[in-house]
Amino acid sequence: MSPETLCGAWLAVGLSLCIYSFLYRDNPFFKLGEHIFVGASVGYLLVITYHEVMLKKLAMPLIEQREWRLIIPLILGLLLLARFLPRLAWTSRLTFAFILGVSSGVAIPRLLSSFVLQQVQGTLKPLVTVGPAGISFGLAELNTLLILIGVVSVLVYFFFSVEHTGSVRRVARVGSCFLMISFGAAFGYTVMARMSLLIGRFDELILYATPEYGYATIALLGLITGGLVWWQRRVRQAETEAGPDDTE
Repeated sequence: MSPETLCGAWLAVGLSLCIYSFLYRDNPFFKLGEHIFVGASVGYLLVITYHEVMLKKLAMPLIEQREWRLIIPLILGLLLLARFLPRLAWTSRLTFAFILGVSSGVAIPRLLSSFVLQQVQGTLKPLVTVGPAGISFGLAELNTLLILIGVVSVLVYFFFSVEHTGSVRRVARVGSCFLMISFGAAFGYTVMARMSLLIGRFDELILYATPEYGYATIALLGLITGGLVWWQRRVRQAETEAGPDDTE
């Protein structure tokens, strides 16, 4: 096994155990892993932005291919840095307005198409199928009927111009049931995704506990556990020496 692979395994185990140490309480090992993760993520993002955006999409086309139209995004980007100059800070509003305007213009049609038009399209499907054999009602039609009932009942649940009494209340309660099912399914999907990541992480920790990787998991687990015990004793000793606060 190459030294690079072995060092990578020990580093992965150490950072994973530092993050999992938060299960005990907030401690220096967790803060170390958190700061490394945030710093590495920001550094990676900056490098990717510099090479993929500033060089390949701005500097190189502007200098080599003479695409002078790129001067406009260059000026807009420089105006963002005007926030650090009190006298010119107001010019950054031009860039922010441009970004918000373009983002809204791109996002709103997509949201309407995804959450409104497709939802309406799903409720306009036929509830029965008419063919040579007559009228049939299968699983596809049952699914369409459930979608129609769910959409209508949820809309009634959020319709507050009419008091929820009588039949309106019963339809609204059906809508609340559909909402709870939807929220439960979304929550269950999120939990299963996180559990999948946890199982994958545990598989690697068990793999790195083998002799091929120098018992990395076992060694670092003992080291971090000992460090937590020592840190907890130092905290209790400091609290004992400080004494209780005389506050009224």
